Amino acid sequence: MNYSGLLETAIVASIEAGKEILDVYSQPIAVETKDDKSPLTMADKRAHLKIMEYLSTTTLPVLSEEGKHMAYEERSSWTMFWLVDPLDGTKEFIKRNGEFTVNIALIENQKPVAGVIYVPVTGELYFASISDGAFKCENVLTANVVKGSEGFLEMLKTQSTKLNNTTKPDKYTVVASRSHMSPETEELIAKLRIQYGELDMVSKGSSLKLCLVAEGKANIYPRLAPTMEWDTAAGQAVCEIAGCTVINHHTQTPVLYNKENLLNPWFVVSQ
Repeated sequence: MNYSGLLETAIVASIEAGKEILDVYSQPIAVETKDDKSPLTMADKRAHLKIMEYLSTTTLPVLSEEGKHMAYEERSSWTMFWLVDPLDGTKEFIKRNGEFTVNIALIENQKPVAGVIYVPVTGELYFASISDGAFKCENVLTANVVKGSEGFLEMLKTQSTKLNNTTKPDKYTVVASRSHMSPETEELIAKLRIQYGELDMVSKGSSLKLCLVAEGKANIYPRLAPTMEWDTAAGQAVCEIAGCTVINHHTQTPVLYNKENLLNPWFVVSQ
């Protein structure tokens, strides 16, 4: 399987989706409410359509938060597919704090084998595949690369930092959600405080919380609260390929994807 080629496609798709998002971000934002009470903007819709343009060229099926959700009877036979959140952190987008991302993951046999997380406001790009490793580019928009050209991915890697779980913060650092903090998560953090003493706490929106662990700016991200598969798959790919773990809090096994119920279990990301 050409994971590198698929990763390239996902990177270009994320950057182009980011342009659509920023175009909406620069204007007054109209907000709809979905059936599950979560917010939806034109940026979510436009990013979804742009990503579909690119991923459709791979012939692999796509499960997107903003697309049609196929019945489990249909998708249960998928051995490989794309799992997409076109705009992760819609609440952060509406707040205009910049902490929202484009998430694209490649799932094979229920496990994330490649992932891209792109931050449109900063140009930061996290990307990983099991054949390439995990990387962070500080600003892909200023990198000396031509998107989609031959050798694009290799050139991008030379201008990025490899993430390999060797960097750790000086003080034990916990990353927590800016918008969603459950009592159970607070209880776990209290136990960590007993174990490690004084903690540093970092708050971030969207999938950037997983990225902080992957790049060694935090030791742990406990999420004992609801998330959906498209929220975490790309981040899990980056974390695991960087040498971190994303573990089901109840079973102590890696988080899996394409379940009948797309709701994630509680999980803990750690170095």
